[in-house]
This record gives sequence, structure tokens and C-alpha cells, in this order.
Amino acid sequence: MPVYEYRCSDCGHSFERMVRFSDAHQRPECPHCHSPQTEKKLSTIAASFSSAGGSASSGGSSCGGGGRFT
Repeated sequence: MPVYEYRCSDCGHSFERMVRFSDAHQRPECPHCHSPQTEKKLSTIAASFSSAGGSASSGGSSCGGGGRFT
């Protein structure tokens, strides 16, 4: 199940909630003030990749297109 971040419109409290995909459209109640006025926040995802003897940024591109669409 994915974890979604929410913010309460009434009290401003931010919280996370693990939600099933089938329930992702529902708004959870704020755990701080119990208001139903919550909004899903947009968040970024952080990923870390490493290889033996390498770093997360090897300077190369896995796409091989040099940034051009062909």
C-alpha cells in the first residue's frame, strides 16, 4: 500500500497515511483536530542507487540519447 501525505485545511497539521489504491480518492480525518477537510499533498520521491565501487551519480546517462528525442 502506498503512503500518502495529507494536510488539514482547518488546523494546518500535516500527516501521512497508508492507503489502499481503491481508497485513494477518500479524504482521511485529521488525527490532530478530527476535521474531514484534508487535502492530499504532492510530494517528491527520493531514490538512491549505488553500485560496487561507484557513486549514485556516475556522469553517464542510461537513456543513451544525450538528451535528444530521436
